[in-house]
Amino acid sequence: MPALASHRKPRTRVRSTTPAVGLTTAALAGVTLLSTQSATAAPASPKPSIEDVQKKVDDLYRQAGTATQKYNQAKEASTAQRGKVDALLDDVARRADKLNEARRELGNYAAAQYRTGSIAPTATFFLADDPQSYFDQNQLMDRMAGRQQKAVTDFRTQQAAASKKRAEAVTSLEALTESQDTLRTSKENVQKKLGEARAMLSKLTAEEKARLAALERKKEAEAKRKAEELARQQAEAKRKADEAAQQAASGSGTGTSTGTGSGSSTTTTTTKGEKALAFARSQMGKPYVWGATGPSSYDCSGLTQAAWKAAGVDIPRTTWDQVEIGTRIATADLQPGDLVFFYDDISHVGIYEGDGMMVHAPKPGANVREESIYYMPIYGSVRPA
Repeated sequence: MPALASHRKPRTRVRSTTPAVGLTTAALAGVTLLSTQSATAAPASPKPSIEDVQKKVDDLYRQAGTATQKYNQAKEASTAQRGKVDALLDDVARRADKLNEARRELGNYAAAQYRTGSIAPTATFFLADDPQSYFDQNQLMDRMAGRQQKAVTDFRTQQAAASKKRAEAVTSLEALTESQDTLRTSKENVQKKLGEARAMLSKLTAEEKARLAALERKKEAEAKRKAEELARQQAEAKRKADEAAQQAASGSGTGTSTGTGSGSSTTTTTTKGEKALAFARSQMGKPYVWGATGPSSYDCSGLTQAAWKAAGVDIPRTTWDQVEIGTRIATADLQPGDLVFFYDDISHVGIYEGDGMMVHAPKPGANVREESIYYMPIYGSVRPA
């Protein structure tokens, strides 16, 4: 018997999922490729070289030096303004006393007039014992009226003066507040720059610190070489000057007299410079502290100010003011005690020692010491006296 044909519909064959797997793989590969490209496009920042660290740290210390001078300037201005304010407030208090005294005198006149009342001149004449008594009394009243008028004038004068001084005191107090704000900002800037420098140095490894120290020694050696060259040039210039002076002295009798006069002035100036230098040398080993003026610590301009004060010469507090005093001196003509200033912003100063060397208070973490004047870029030099 033949088999009956099936009425069932044939099953639809399910397609293989292989293409989907391929798509997923391609997508993952694409993501991996994008990730690789992203990593290539944004590499990690390279670590700065030791040379870059040295430059950055030196620059931060220089900026801290500039901020220190601003702090010194603001502190000096604040101190001066405080003295002015105190003087004005004392003056206001004295004028207030005078004003109160004038006010009391006016009150006395007003009270006297209230007690006696006001009598017509005719009634006063008839009530008087005799005509002469009337005229004497009338003259007395005229004098009292004159004093009263003077009291009124004095009161108004004192009142106007007191008002003016009060206004000056208010203005001075505002200036004092501004100076104190500048002082606070400058102090914060110094601390910020020093903090940044310390942070950079603290991240160095022992090997990097050793390399940095080697760079410092190289820098110092180069500065010392330049100092020795300056010393040689100065010695040669002095030898020639001495020979010329001897020839002039032997060739002319008047030259001795003239030379003695100029030599006396030079000797006096040199003596002051040597006294300033001797003081600076005696401070060697004491720490640099920004804003300090001694006796246990100094900043750069605090040391130079104290040194020249020891020589009997008062000079200003900041490098910016110190560079404006005395006589400008070429580097080749430097003598012991002269002030040498550094950087374009004149943020550092040292005392010339001779042979291209100086004594200075370098920076935080260092002590007062000798160093070549070529360790930093020279701005210029002055002889205070």
